[in-house]
Amino acid sequence: MKVPFLDLPAQHIGLKQQLLNVASRAMDTASFIGGVEVTGLEAGFAAYCGAAHCVGVSSGTSALRLALQAMGIGRGDVVLTVPNTFIATTEAVSQAGATFDFVDVDAEDCLMDMNRLEDRLKRGPQRPRAVIPVHLYGQCADMGALADLASRYEFEVLEDACQAHGASQNGRKAGTLARAAAFSFYPGKNLGACGEAGCVTTNDASLAKTIGILRDHGQGRKYHHDLEGTNARLDALQAGFLRVKLPHLEGWNERRRAVAQAYDQAFSGIAGVRPVVVRPGNVPSRHLYVLHVPEREGLREHLAALDIGAGLHYPVPLHLQECYRHLGYGLGSFPAAEASAASLISLPLFPEITGEQVSFVIASVLGYLGVSR
Repeated sequence: MKVPFLDLPAQHIGLKQQLLNVASRAMDTASFIGGVEVTGLEAGFAAYCGAAHCVGVSSGTSALRLALQAMGIGRGDVVLTVPNTFIATTEAVSQAGATFDFVDVDAEDCLMDMNRLEDRLKRGPQRPRAVIPVHLYGQCADMGALADLASRYEFEVLEDACQAHGASQNGRKAGTLARAAAFSFYPGKNLGACGEAGCVTTNDASLAKTIGILRDHGQGRKYHHDLEGTNARLDALQAGFLRVKLPHLEGWNERRRAVAQAYDQAFSGIAGVRPVVVRPGNVPSRHLYVLHVPEREGLREHLAALDIGAGLHYPVPLHLQECYRHLGYGLGSFPAAEASAASLISLPLFPEITGEQVSFVIASVLGYLGVSR
């Protein structure tokens, strides 16, 4: 039985005609930039998240960068984030003109460790202007504790919600848990475009207006440039595709949660095997199902031999990447993130995966581990 890690064609089969209709309308009207598709998606996704505003942009990376710039964060400022994230998080900080540093994660949920963050804030050497918690694998970081720290130490909070479409914490959805949140609509996300796309959600009208200006060359109105901006507009065609998919997001997330629950039940209580813990109050979007196992590469090869896809998210923490060697970090700098990176494997998880495929993945992993259930 073949089980791909992700099956995007399966998602598009039932939606194909609607998606083609979007493309046809764009061709018939030459509506390629802005217009009702973009404003319609912005209104729809803001309502879905429970946010007052949504500003569509060209990618998740652009969303992070423009949100930081709109907050006034740039040269001379320090932004703290985690080392076990995709490099877009730190790229955005650098592109905004600021510098970044890292806070280690909790070993059980792989999210920013708020105790370690508080230790970092107490000892300095420089207070951050902002902190970016990453809602990794689709589970929200501890935003209550972070809000308390932000109030006491006076810094901005920007959610990296690029994996958290539809995730919630204590009844509030990702995208509403800080001053602003960045989302990616990369094709493999829970809500994915058919190309590159992203957005920023916020309840701050002034911030939303500034991001809207920055994404369009700094234009408050055509040929009148209030700021020096960039070209980071959301493509109208991608916005149209996302509008087709948005009504299905909650159902897709529920299926992801059901599959993740089956995995959790199968892999709990096995010595040396550790599913990522879901914290009380969190309802994750289950963007990824990550398992920590001994001899990760052996399991990956075993699954590949059985035609089961698996991923690694992310096998090299950012502080150990070649491009950040100048930061001076080495092994042991952030031990929890490093331990996670060395043992994690992502199992197949997508809404269209069948019960038979899930059972086959479970049996294959248990067989490799020598466990019978």
